Amino acid sequence: MKRIILESPYKGNIKINEMYAEFAMKDCLINHNEAPYASHLLYTRKYVLKDHIENERKLGIIAGFYWRDVAEKTVFYADLGMSSGMVKGKVDCERKGIKYEIRYLPKDLWNKFLNAMEKEGIEVIRKGAR
Repeated sequence: MKRIILESPYKGNIKINEMYAEFAMKDCLINHNEAPYASHLLYTRKYVLKDHIENERKLGIIAGFYWRDVAEKTVFYADLGMSSGMVKGKVDCERKGIKYEIRYLPKDLWNKFLNAMEKEGIEVIRKGAR
């Protein structure tokens, strides 16, 4: 297995973005033989850091950047676009000369993600959703 940093949107609709990150983790594990590290899912737990408090958000981003130095590459999942934190991560990769990849969920996992949203009562516009 390869150690990778997984980046996906977090800020905004946190419920949708956390669900999406979970499907991205599944893709890494099942389809790419990767051991993903997703700091945005770890550091934002209830009693750790608050993403809506700017200095805590920045601290979480910086801490995630330190893990990038020991990963084999960073993977950005971009079906939902690139958040400002993801753009900062891409700049960090380029500045450090670290390999990165921009990736999208395969069709089967994308459809499972959309179905999970529907089960959660989240309105889904299937046509042109990504």
